[in-house]
Amino acid sequence: MRKILFGVIITLIVLFTFKYCEDQQEDKIVLQESSLLIQEQINNVGKLIVTEGHFSEVFTYKNSKDIFGDLLSVEKKALVVVNAEVSIAYDLSKIEFEVDELNKTLTVLSIPNEEVKINPDLEYYDVQADYLNPFEAKDYNDIKNTVRVTLSKKIEASELKANAKNRLISELSKFYILTNSLGWTLKYNENPMQSIEDLKGLKL
Repeated sequence: MRKILFGVIITLIVLFTFKYCEDQQEDKIVLQESSLLIQEQINNVGKLIVTEGHFSEVFTYKNSKDIFGDLLSVEKKALVVVNAEVSIAYDLSKIEFEVDELNKTLTVLSIPNEEVKINPDLEYYDVQADYLNPFEAKDYNDIKNTVRVTLSKKIEASELKANAKNRLISELSKFYILTNSLGWTLKYNENPMQSIEDLKGLKL
């Protein structure tokens, strides 16, 4: 009787051990699949053009040159109409992150800065120049540089960058939804993201 009881106990121990190992193996497979899914989702994200804008501006370019000291001054000028397309993008493929399978944590270490592209279309009107002070390549380069500086200041004063950040947060919220659905934790640096509102409060 004792032998039968002993045999039953040994059999149960073996079965429970086998079941435990099987469950552990399944958990490990699920964990690895979740980790691969998260990494694949991040790696598949490319350049995100989050916002676009259009700016129009009219510039008056003037340049004077003294001839023979202060005896004679010759001036050249032009009316420049600028129509510019501006785009702000994030290359999310450059996101730096770490996946901690043991603690089921995705940590975003850094997010690339926004890329601002300005594509101005310049039209010149009422170009006036003197033989002694003609329009040269340098003048056109100076005009282009002035236009870019002016447009950069307008972009900073506009809501384009704020809109771009909102779009970026919207994309990052997809990572939160993914990790949360898999029972993982999303962190930005050392700060855990408990909700999408936490993402909106990030200083990027």
